[in-house]
Amino acid sequence: MEIMKPMDIENKSFEIISHELGDRVLDKNCEPVIKRVIHTTADFEYADNLVFSEGVIEKSVGILKAGACIVTDTQMAMAGINKAAVARCSCEVMCFMSNSEVAEQALAEGTTRAAISMRKAAEIEKPLIIVVGNAPTALIELNNLINEGKVEPKLIVGVPVGFVNVVESKELIINRNIPSIVARGRKGGSNVAAAIVNALLYMASPRNSNQ
Repeated sequence: MEIMKPMDIENKSFEIISHELGDRVLDKNCEPVIKRVIHTTADFEYADNLVFSEGVIEKSVGILKAGACIVTDTQMAMAGINKAAVARCSCEVMCFMSNSEVAEQALAEGTTRAAISMRKAAEIEKPLIIVVGNAPTALIELNNLINEGKVEPKLIVGVPVGFVNVVESKELIINRNIPSIVARGRKGGSNVAAAIVNALLYMASPRNSNQ
């Protein structure tokens, strides 16, 4: 068994994914996102449970090419987003979960830091992409902020994982008239969130072989 180069491993993995999908026909625009999520999770159910709003891929690529602020609900999701791709698109990635003011306010209000982080994100004036891979409370608070006219994200990636309010929070986003990519049901996670963003970044600014 030979040791393969990282890009060779990735290419081989995508070949296997395409083979195992068989005759399944994916939307060509959404296919890179779906396959990258499957590549990250080895879970082919994402071919069915990822929900894409109309035209979201084209809109997302345009937003990224123009430069945007990507706000995640976990440090893990932020760490998983390819920094070289972010730089190529002149974007930035932020996470407020470790912010002391966010922690203090969450404690004072008896709510989650993820919810308060969405309020912090709403203060950003740049085009905003919200990426939620862990906390349904982030999506619920984001939905409230949108209703109040306090924020208008250009894209929402909603893939929190778990059992409490997860399904319901995702449906809130699916039913909004805002560009979104959502993993319907209980599945998701920070790794899935990062995979979706990376797929979009790679479409907006193709990688070199060593990135």
